[in-house]
Amino acid sequence: MTNYIIRRLLYLIPVLLGVSFLIFLLFNVVAGDPTAVLLGKNATARQMEELREQLGLNKPLFMQYLDVVKSAFTFDFGRSWATKQEITYMLKQGAYPSLTLTIPAFVISTVLSLFISLFVAYYRGKGIDLFIRFLCIAGMSVSALAYILGFQWLFAYKLGWFEISGFEYGFPEFLPYIALPAIIWIILSLGPDVRFFRTVILDEIYQDYVRTARAKGLGEMTILLKHVLRNAMIPIITYTVIQIPFLILGALLLENFFGIPGIGGMTLNALNNSDFPVIKAMAILSSVVYIIFSLVSDILYTIADPRVKLK
Repeated sequence: MTNYIIRRLLYLIPVLLGVSFLIFLLFNVVAGDPTAVLLGKNATARQMEELREQLGLNKPLFMQYLDVVKSAFTFDFGRSWATKQEITYMLKQGAYPSLTLTIPAFVISTVLSLFISLFVAYYRGKGIDLFIRFLCIAGMSVSALAYILGFQWLFAYKLGWFEISGFEYGFPEFLPYIALPAIIWIILSLGPDVRFFRTVILDEIYQDYVRTARAKGLGEMTILLKHVLRNAMIPIITYTVIQIPFLILGALLLENFFGIPGIGGMTLNALNNSDFPVIKAMAILSSVVYIIFSLVSDILYTIADPRVKLK
């Protein structure tokens, strides 16, 4: 396993080189001259040239590409064009509000979805199973924006149970600010999660080893928890772990509508302001975290099923 982990980490080098090239191609070649976007259509040629020099855009393309590669390996992303702050500092500042929202919401939604999936799998084909599946489909059919605006109006504005927007650092000061967006996150996640987990569990229930376990006299709940769940863990681990890198980005809509100063809001502001260095930083960071958690999921496979060998 140690050799496998080392090899996978070494794969980061060509992947980061490829990601850096694609990001450079998108933002420095395809997107055109960013100074025209930053200065507006009334900018003079002199103003544009001065800004190019200030931002380092007058360097040869190869040197600009090397700057992108360097930032990918050192995580030194330079300064934001919009705020003039160090991007690394901005990421550190935004990570705390984002993770205080996304981590609890993600953990609660995953555990709750798995519990509900086991419950409906146990009562498969019965009325409660059909009812919960109907709720999942109905919940998935409603727009996230409708949940946000509706819950803000009812629970925050009318009933006053939660804060409408804002954020305070420190525990438990941030709880009133993240409670409502976390509830919305959980509701939005339950539908797809329950449907996926239920399908995976039912695929295992109809396997031959389950019929053999029943023939030996094992109870349905024992079979479900001891045998079926364990064999269903590999697709569940894949589905769950691959979502973790996106927690770093935060919840774009939730942070924006609830005024949470996290990474999601920072990314939206960067898109609105054509702040290319911040967008590049988020693209590179997302790629690195995704690769790392892909490796984590492979390692978890061997824990869930000892028959899996990493080569």
